Amino acid sequence: MIEFVDGAVARLLAAARWLALPLALLLFLQWPLRELFHAGSRQANDLGQCVFALYVALAITDATRRGSHLAPRPLAPHWAQRWRTPLRVAGIALGLLPWSLFVLASSRAQVWQSVLQLESFPDTSNPGYFVVKLALWLLAGAVAVQAVLDLARLLNPARLPNPERLRRGEG
Repeated sequence: MIEFVDGAVARLLAAARWLALPLALLLFLQWPLRELFHAGSRQANDLGQCVFALYVALAITDATRRGSHLAPRPLAPHWAQRWRTPLRVAGIALGLLPWSLFVLASSRAQVWQSVLQLESFPDTSNPGYFVVKLALWLLAGAVAVQAVLDLARLLNPARLPNPERLRRGEG
């Protein structure tokens, strides 16, 4: 089951990387739409906000899986592995997992109401603002799922392949 979830997360994140292309296109189109055609720039902006929210919601988990996000590491690299693993487990169990579950629980009413109403953007009345709010759940849910996968990997290293080794082709 854990291997299935890990593979599903990997495929979802690989697909989400492609959101960068429509995002760049929508950002690029805003100026010509506004200045040359005098129409459509606000719609492009609103759609760009939806795409950006979805992209960022998954990019954070992707960066965590790859170990490529910014993180302070003043002491841990000098510590033995027997100390680093419990430190990571504690950080995940006491930080990431509770935070993501708190965000899911505390935003439940607001996000659910927005989705049920198919909330529009307040300034333009264009549909789709509910996607931005739904991206909050996607972000917190992806962080929670990745936290569980990381805990499973750290507590039982033989259970899941290490993403770093997979990137290097070591299987």
